[in-house]
Amino acid sequence: MAPDESAPISDASAPAEGAAPPRRRGRTALLIGAAAVLGLVAGACGGVLVQAGREPTKLPPLSQTALARSGGEAPKPLPAGQDRQVRTGGDLRDLLLKKPRGAEETDWLKDSDGWMDLESYAGTFGEPQRGFENLLRSEFRRAAITGWEVDDTYSVEIRLIQYRQEEVLGATEANVESQYFAADVASGYFVAGDGGRVGDWSIPGTGDGRVFVNDEPVPGLDGAAFPYRAEAHARRGGIAMEIWVSGAKRIDKKMILGLAEQQMERL
Repeated sequence: MAPDESAPISDASAPAEGAAPPRRRGRTALLIGAAAVLGLVAGACGGVLVQAGREPTKLPPLSQTALARSGGEAPKPLPAGQDRQVRTGGDLRDLLLKKPRGAEETDWLKDSDGWMDLESYAGTFGEPQRGFENLLRSEFRRAAITGWEVDDTYSVEIRLIQYRQEEVLGATEANVESQYFAADVASGYFVAGDGGRVGDWSIPGTGDGRVFVNDEPVPGLDGAAFPYRAEAHARRGGIAMEIWVSGAKRIDKKMILGLAEQQMERL
């Protein structure tokens, strides 16, 4: 029997008669989340209002309570002769070695008042501009200088360079660098470790002070009156000491060591 074409065709996707409609998802979760946020905001506002109405809490004092003074007398201050800061805070030129008897003042020192300013001292460096910048960074304070000449045998130059040493240990750095360049193989000035062209000895009583004596004439000074060189470097506190000796013959080790020890004793 043929099907009745007039009968309605049932929709498989339509819900069965009497079945509940599908439930929308997410609406309840949104309502719960919104209520939670409103609750947090209301709680925070309420806490701020409560705290604003309270009296401010006093903070504990920052200073310590006064400490009781111990018994006994306070120690007496050091005399000026023993207080290193008093000695080095005065006229730095007074701490320089005095010209020995029989020695003559050098020509270059006759017009000097015993001081070297920053520019003049930087001019003694191989690269004055770079030396000027380094001295500023090292907190250069001042420099005192003296010197003399003994017959036609040798000449002496002594410098005391004082640094402020507030943020940089300028005297310590200067002493290390001076000794490095004194024994620098590449410089050709002092050559260490090649069979005795340079003597290198520590200065007693200084800890890290050293003297360097050149056994041969300085390259390029063979025809000069004083082609031999020796130098001493040490430091005490914020003062770096430099001694330069030029001679017609090889400088005696005992002579420059003696000068260095005497100068350091005055500091």
